Amino acid sequence: MQLAEALLRRKELTQKLATITSIKQSALFEVRVKRINVTDNVDEVTANVPKLELNQVTAEFDFYAKRLRLIDAVIQKANWETCVVDEVNGVDLNVDYREHSED
Repeated sequence: MQLAEALLRRKELTQKLATITSIKQSALFEVRVKRINVTDNVDEVTANVPKLELNQVTAEFDFYAKRLRLIDAVIQKANWETCVVDEVNGVDLNVDYREHSED
């Protein structure tokens, strides 16, 4: 795998995890109402019924989170082992805009 591919995969995995994390409680449960006339004070019971099992959501999250951790470790390793040039064609890549003189 090339470094560019690893960076793209990391971005893709991060987005997938963000999507899974943003699942709202309302997407996991539906409200079902059943009327019960027990007394004058109690005439309705509301229950949250799961649409998905929690382990379905957490299993997918864990799957992508593990891959994200592993690809991030590979990228960090490449970062520590690779030195990138600071200058290209006489242009210093580390200079901030405010510090530069006309190239």
